This record gives sequence, structure tokens and C-alpha cells, in this order.
Amino acid sequence: MDINFQGKSALVCGSSQGIGKACAVELANLGANVTLFSRNQTALEQVKSELNTEQGQQHQILVADFSNTEQVKEVINAHVNVSGGYDILINNTGGPAPGPANLAGVDEFINAFSLHLVSNHHLVQALIPSMKEKQYGRIINVISTSVKQPLNGLGVSNTIRGAVASWAKTLANELGEFGITVNNVLPGATATARLDAIISGKAKKQNISIEQATINEKAIIPMRRFAKPEEFAAAAAFLASPAAGYITGINLPVDGGRTSCL
Repeated sequence: MDINFQGKSALVCGSSQGIGKACAVELANLGANVTLFSRNQTALEQVKSELNTEQGQQHQILVADFSNTEQVKEVINAHVNVSGGYDILINNTGGPAPGPANLAGVDEFINAFSLHLVSNHHLVQALIPSMKEKQYGRIINVISTSVKQPLNGLGVSNTIRGAVASWAKTLANELGEFGITVNNVLPGATATARLDAIISGKAKKQNISIEQATINEKAIIPMRRFAKPEEFAAAAAFLASPAAGYITGINLPVDGGRTSCL
């Protein structure tokens, strides 16, 4: 199977680092024109300079703070009006701060809902018309394995990720007839700054070293290691391809087998 995105365009959110950056790099390597989207323009410029252009791709950046949903809406609508739509959308935003659900303030839930679901929705609404016209669209949401099995100490994240998963399944039902697929990819423990922060928090809470906390985290993963961001990006790229045209409405864990349920 030869996956080639030449002539296709992808909007990749949260692409200044980590999983988002890995997805952008993978799609560019496979020939896509990539637009990077996050709040850090300096970091985006650096990532853009690293993207593959060997197939004549043209890459761009968009800048907005995803906690400001109106700004996200304004930026994407203005851009689409000038530049047209996209074939591929990767919805990805940094997760809420860790902590138990019962101690979280109501504002934490509201802010996370806006950051993840409302911003995602603005992007989807801006891109659906061109996807319908082309009869081709791939909407991929980076969520969490917590939609299958809530993770201890991530109360707000567990709650909001579940909402995004249900929203995505609903969209998959509504948009399938137009050749648009909507899928969620669920990262497990992936070697990113987000994972470093989670492990550091657990080490402090349990009064153990970061090294021991790392060993403990790997021990609950059947593959006994953390994922590389590039491994996650490969799964997302497959779902974005024509080869995955009959796969929609799924939650795909990329977690080394850590999630204990099917």
C-alpha cells in the first residue's frame, strides 16, 4: 500500500511540538501541503522550516490561542475565505492540568470544554463545506485512552475527552455520506513534554524519584516502553489516507496495549 498525499492539504493543530509536530512532519513527508496551527508563532516558524518540500509542497502557519474560541473561529474563517479549505484536519490541543475531578473548579471544566470541543467544532464547521464539495475529508481528533478507561489523576481530562469522543461519533454518522470520515486516535504514554509533566507530578505525589516513577509507568505497558511521537503520527496518517476510506467513527488506541478493555 502506497500512501501519498501529494495534492492534498492538511491543517494540523497543536503542531508546534510533540504529537502535533510529529503528525505535521509525517504528512509533509508523504507529500501533503501542511498548515501549522497553534499559539506560538516562533515555534511554528521553526517547525515549518523543518517540513519536507521535496514534492513541491507549500506550507503555512496560522496563529491563535485555542483557549480563545472566538479568535480560533475568526482566524480559520478568514483563512478559508482566502485560501480555500482542507482535505485533512488534525484536531490536537494540549491536555488539561492533572488532578482529581472532585477537587477541580467548575471553571476548569468550562475552560477545557472550550479549549477542546468548542475550538474543534469551529474548525470542523469552517472546513466541512469544501470537504463536502470534494467528497473527501478526514477529521482526526487526538484525544486520550481515557475515553475507554478513565485515567487516575486526570479528572477534567477524562470528562472532556469523553465529550469530544461522543461529538466525533455523532459527526461520523452525519458526514459519512459525503465521503468524510471522523475518527479519534488515542495516545497512550507518549514521549512528550506532557508525559514528562505527568510523571513529575506522580513522583512528587508518591514521594519517589522521577526515575522510579518512569519505571512504574513503563511497567503497566505490555510493550514496556513509551511510544515515540512518530509512531502515533503513522497511525494518524493512515486514517487520513484514501486507504482508510471505510473506517469512520472509531477510537484507535496507540498505547502499546496499556488499555485493559477492548
